[in-house]
Amino acid sequence: MKIDDEVLRAHLDRTLEATHFEDLGARYEGKVRDNYSRGDRRFIIVTDRISAFDRILGTIPFKGQVLNQLAAWWFEKTKNVAKSHYIRMPDPNVLECILCKPLPVEMVVRAYITGSTSTSMWTHYEAGARRFCGHALPDGLKKNQKLSRPLLTPATKAPLGEHDVSASREEILAKGDIPAKDFDRAADMVMALFEAGQKICAERGLILVDTKYELGTTESGEIVVIDEIHTPDSSRFWMANTYDERFRAGLDPEPLDKDFVRRYYTTLGYRGDGAPPPLPPDIRVGAAKRYIEAFERITGETFEPDPRPPLTRIAQNLRI
Repeated sequence: MKIDDEVLRAHLDRTLEATHFEDLGARYEGKVRDNYSRGDRRFIIVTDRISAFDRILGTIPFKGQVLNQLAAWWFEKTKNVAKSHYIRMPDPNVLECILCKPLPVEMVVRAYITGSTSTSMWTHYEAGARRFCGHALPDGLKKNQKLSRPLLTPATKAPLGEHDVSASREEILAKGDIPAKDFDRAADMVMALFEAGQKICAERGLILVDTKYELGTTESGEIVVIDEIHTPDSSRFWMANTYDERFRAGLDPEPLDKDFVRRYYTTLGYRGDGAPPPLPPDIRVGAAKRYIEAFERITGETFEPDPRPPLTRIAQNLRI
């Protein structure tokens, strides 16, 4: 990574926090992405906002560019595994996609038992639960241990600012929001994507620990992957070369994702209740370095940030 701390610090006051492009279409604001729908297209603008504990915590320099370009890279790499909504990347922060109707479920795949939030498998297990999203878990598991096989642990999609709720396939179907055939088709797709992601990450010295997928239906009813895949926002990565030694010693694995920010808030005793404390500059810079490192480790390419004012640049590239 050739971007030094001073460049990142200089960009702390120039991050992309929000967009309001009225001519781009109907706007929907997610935790990180501003979505615009027009005709049969959706323009996804990835801001520099960072969220954890289902709360928006602040902004990270160049985070949107990292996530957007990494998502485009993964969509290209896995296009023979599962179809996606991706069309092209007209700007470092923007994806042009097919307009889809999101499925009312978040597909989460976990290969290890870990986590610290209220929705994590380890939190439930440590509290004595031996079933998670319909899966029976054996006694004697340790934090950060590899599961016997990757498990699909879906979640209901909560409104912005509220917590997602993990649920079993049966519980999801009982709500009546998604047909069984659509759920099962989506489940098959994400398990294939996870396997492909694990293989590519392993080749780069990384462990793909767990991840979440969003899916949607096209106008013709085809189910495709939407949003992003295998980015530091949607996934947890560990360094493979030190995992075994650290696990045997009872230490947490070396992470390469936004757990860096989660851990900072955990040390403050914050777990998502109420307004979050502000992000200090050192944490913002540290998080930026980890996002960039994740991009470069996964892709094998050097991250080249575009330092131009993002709102002006996006408007020019999209001819708004």
